[in-house]
Amino acid sequence: MHKQLSEVAEQHTLPTARFRLPFSAIFFGALGLIALALGILAMAGLLHKVHPLLNGDGGLALVVSGIALILSGAFPLGLALLAATQSPAD
Repeated sequence: MHKQLSEVAEQHTLPTARFRLPFSAIFFGALGLIALALGILAMAGLLHKVHPLLNGDGGLALVVSGIALILSGAFPLGLALLAATQSPAD
């Protein structure tokens, strides 16, 4: 059983070539984490003195936007991982 698992694991590993993260994944991921953190702070009521719109509802909008940005960054990352695992067509 262990031998079968190691064979399956060898088939599903990334190639030995260096894998590069797409710039868009890093960019949108970082923006998403910033928006998510600010949204959590706004929902906690810590940013209401900065701007009146940064109350609970504004914080919820930032949390939703942060999640959307993180998922937007995950899409090109998934495509890059798929491209790295596919063998070249001969």
